[in-house]
Amino acid sequence: MTMNDLERDVCSRIAAWQQRMVDELTAWVAIPSGRGHATGLHAQRAALAHRLRQLGAVTRDITCERRPDWIDPPWESTHAADGVDILAAEHAGAGPRLLLSGHFDTVHDPHGSFRELRSIGGGRATGPGAADMKGGLVIALAALEAIRDAGHPLAWTFVLVPDEETGSYGSAAALRSLAPGHAAGFVFEPAGEGDSLIVERMGAAQFRIDAFGRAAHVGRDFAKGCSAVRALCERVGRAEALADPAMGRIVNIGPLQGGAVTNIVPDHASAWGNMRFASGAEEAHISSGLDALACGADGEVPRVRVRQIAGRPAKPLTPEVERLAHLVRRASEDLGRALPFGRTGGVCDGNNLQAAGLPTLDTLGVRGGNLHREDEWVDLDGMVDRAQLVALSLLRTAASVASTMHA
Repeated sequence: MTMNDLERDVCSRIAAWQQRMVDELTAWVAIPSGRGHATGLHAQRAALAHRLRQLGAVTRDITCERRPDWIDPPWESTHAADGVDILAAEHAGAGPRLLLSGHFDTVHDPHGSFRELRSIGGGRATGPGAADMKGGLVIALAALEAIRDAGHPLAWTFVLVPDEETGSYGSAAALRSLAPGHAAGFVFEPAGEGDSLIVERMGAAQFRIDAFGRAAHVGRDFAKGCSAVRALCERVGRAEALADPAMGRIVNIGPLQGGAVTNIVPDHASAWGNMRFASGAEEAHISSGLDALACGADGEVPRVRVRQIAGRPAKPLTPEVERLAHLVRRASEDLGRALPFGRTGGVCDGNNLQAAGLPTLDTLGVRGGNLHREDEWVDLDGMVDRAQLVALSLLRTAASVASTMHA
C-alpha cells in the first residue's frame, strides 16, 4: 500500500517538526515527575493539558483511587502522588473514535543528578523518562497536530495517568471504564527490542505474606518463642515453587523484612512479591497456591496472612490485535522500515485496556533503551519517522474500522 495525499501531507508536516519535538522533549524531561513527586507530576500534567487544549480537545479530571498501603514496604511509600488526577481529553471528529493512552510519571529520583536531556552523540540523548514515556507523548501529540492541520477530523480520546510506573492501581478502573465506545487503543511505550512492536504480554499481580510469631529472649526464653522469620521462610519456599516459566508462571519474592535485633525471637516478618502469568488459568494457579499458604487463627502462632491484588491481566495476541498489528506493520513498511513483532513478560496499561475488550497496541512510542536506569536514552533522530508511524496508524485504523462498519 502506498500513501495517499492526506498521508503524504501529514508526514510532510511532521518532517518539518524535528527540532520542535526535541525542544518540547527537552522541556518535559526537565520536569521531575518521578517517584510520586506530586509537584513535578502536577507540572507535567498541566503542560500536557495545555497542549491537548491547543489541539482543540476538551479536558477533564478523573480522580485516582488510592493505592493500597500494604503493597509497598514502609520505606518505599509512593503516596506522595495522592491527589494527582488522571487527565482525559476528548477531541470531536468524524468516524470511529480511537483511544490513546500514556503516563506522565517516571521511575527516576526527582532530587537526583539525572535531571535533564543531554546529547550523547549519534542522534541520541539521555534523560529521565526521555524514552519511557515522555518521548512517546511528544510524538503522539505531534501526530495528532499534523492530522488536525491537514484538515482531517479524527475522533480521539487521550487518557494520561500519573501512576503507571507503580502499577496503575489508582488509574486501572478509569482506564477500563473509558475503553468502551472506542474502536482501538494505542499506548506510547517505547519500541520493543530490535524496534519491535509488542503484540503479546504476560500479566502481573502483587502479593504480600505476613508471618506472626511470639517474641522471646533468645538466651533466657528461647523455647517460649515462635519465630515469624522461620514461618515466613518456609512459606517463601512454597510460594517460589509455584513458578514454572515454561508454563507461563513466574514468582519473584523480595524485599523481606523481619526481626529487630538478633537476641530476640522475631514475632513478625513480611515478604513482598510479584507474579507474572501468561493466561488467566496460570494466574489462578499461582493465586490459589498463595492463598493456601495462610494458616492460623488470631492468637495462634505461627499465623500466616496472605494478601493479593490483581494488577494487569495477561494480554494475548487475539485475532483483532493481530489485524491491527499488521496494519501498523504495513504503515511502517510504507515509511521504509521493517517492523518485527515481539512478546514480553513486561506489563503496561495496554494490558488493562485490552482486558476491557479494546484491541490495543502499546509500543508506538520512541526508540530508546536502558529504561529505568540513569543512562536511559532516546533516539532523537528517529522521532520524525516514529511520529509519522503513529499518524499513519491512526488514520488507517480509523479508515479500516469505518469501511468495515459500512460494508
